[in-house]
Amino acid sequence: MRVLTALLMISTFITSPAPATAEAPFVDDSVLFQQKTEGYSCFRIPAVVHATDGEVLAFAEGRVADCGDDGDIDIVLKRSSDGGKTWGPLQVVSDGNGSTHGNPVPIVDQKTGRIVLVTTHNGPQPCTNGCDRDPYVQTSDDFGATWTAPRELTDAKLPSWNFWYATGPMHGIQLQHGPHAGRLIVGATYETYDGVGPHVYGGHLIYSDDSGETWHIGATMARDDGKVIVGEITVVELTDGRIYALARERGTDPGNRAYAISSDGGATFDAPFKTIPQLVMPDVQGSLLRFSARNEGDRQNRILFSAPAHPAAREVMTVRSSYDEARSFGTWQQGKVFYWGPSAYSDMVRLDGDQAGLLYEAGVASPYETIRWARFNEAYLSTPNGTPPGIPGPPAPGPRTADVGPAHNPAYVRGGATVAAGKFGNGLAMDGVDDYVEVPFDRSIDLGADDFTLMTWIKYGATTGSHAILWAYRTGSGTTPQIWLRAEPASNRIRALLAVDRYNVTVQSASAYNDDQWHHVVLQRVKGKLRLLVDGVEVGSATAPAGSVTAGKEFGVQGIHVGQRVDGANRFVGTLDEVRVYRRALSDAELQQIRDTNNPIRSQLGLDLPLDQVGMPGQS
Repeated sequence: MRVLTALLMISTFITSPAPATAEAPFVDDSVLFQQKTEGYSCFRIPAVVHATDGEVLAFAEGRVADCGDDGDIDIVLKRSSDGGKTWGPLQVVSDGNGSTHGNPVPIVDQKTGRIVLVTTHNGPQPCTNGCDRDPYVQTSDDFGATWTAPRELTDAKLPSWNFWYATGPMHGIQLQHGPHAGRLIVGATYETYDGVGPHVYGGHLIYSDDSGETWHIGATMARDDGKVIVGEITVVELTDGRIYALARERGTDPGNRAYAISSDGGATFDAPFKTIPQLVMPDVQGSLLRFSARNEGDRQNRILFSAPAHPAAREVMTVRSSYDEARSFGTWQQGKVFYWGPSAYSDMVRLDGDQAGLLYEAGVASPYETIRWARFNEAYLSTPNGTPPGIPGPPAPGPRTADVGPAHNPAYVRGGATVAAGKFGNGLAMDGVDDYVEVPFDRSIDLGADDFTLMTWIKYGATTGSHAILWAYRTGSGTTPQIWLRAEPASNRIRALLAVDRYNVTVQSASAYNDDQWHHVVLQRVKGKLRLLVDGVEVGSATAPAGSVTAGKEFGVQGIHVGQRVDGANRFVGTLDEVRVYRRALSDAELQQIRDTNNPIRSQLGLDLPLDQVGMPGQS
């Protein structure tokens, strides 16, 4: 009976016959929603579907005041009547009117042509630390031209799910096979908190068997141990009729994605969500799309997954493929990179012929500057990606200062910085305009996930501005892997940051030490702790997350910059001396020895810059 059912399901699955002749690779990628246009400060959270009349509907959140998740947010829509080649004007589908209407999940009912839109609403108050949010539904029976008013789905949420609730966001699906064919499926997540006990995090499916008129809570999973915390669930129907749910994962188990399967049409999950460390990506939403299904077990069956590919930062929007019904997905190298820069949420849609569309957030400085639309064919997914543009080329030639450590790294002195009296011999005076030292990335200064020690002597008297002392690898959002140490005299402190994976932690002193005297500054990661020491005294500490500070180096990282942020900002005004980087945590006794005698400890010394001379290579 199971075999017969599977055969019947296969015969009715939405298929995409292979073209008779190979198509040339094709892509058309352009901006569909632009920040600070059409009455909105920001557009976020894309979702897209293909109506039965051929119309393509691209949804987003129109955020009125800013890019934040709270406040006055509308659900907006643009439609295309020519398969995504051109687009009509912006429509407001659900007006927040001061409140937040978001998390769009559109679904096309293939039997009736109706488009069903499930969303989440909450009030105008900030929801940064949890609040009560509720699901709503709207429908359109004229392919998105007009919509019913939002109606609350009281049967799709339990009263105990009081601290958070979110639908999708991305397209939902309609089951094609078996006893539940025609059922609409939406992924959702929730959080429960009674103010006393632990937070309970859950993921679940809601479903409708009557084209969105009534809804039911289906498969549900909840945990309070923090090991697996799911969010933003995307679903796809497998060729055997099961539902595969893939979620953003924010718990302590390794990996940023988790999956669960339902074999009974979404009523229950076969087993709890389980993380997939092999599916490397940052902490962000992603979307699944059934691209083709010809026969069960056919190697041409294809499921697509869109998400940024950088392991920690929201960058490198990539579409990866599974040819084994989501049991595995290709690496980013085997997938197709659509955008190398900052990128975040996305959704996909199947178009006519062998084409599909990708709707995704992207920008230059931030992922939230635009929502882009890429229309492409299957052949384009196999074109080479090329070299990531973020990988720096050879540094410009120029004066150097010696690295007397074992690696003898080249250290380029930029901007005309000159030697001056240092703590031990000479140091390097920096004018805060264009002076800094650039040490290109090398495995000798790749601190990875290990403990480390950074140190230098500083002397400065600035009372304003931010003055980078040491900055390593990257800059960007607080979760972009990086390390930095910076003087912030206006805030009367020296502050440091460590960012790995989805976490970042800062430590700071209670003084800026801007008295024009020499001070020894040390930053360490040691046995799960981040320590900031000045003149041998611990002035700040915090629990340090595990993880690599150079994760994603295959996409390009800078080395270590002395006296500026790696992008050229926050230049130091003052004098620095004796910069050292160790690939381990030095003991307090070792730190005291260096501070008192300046004799370096050689073990695992990655960089040693006395900063006592500047010259062109080959000069004596």
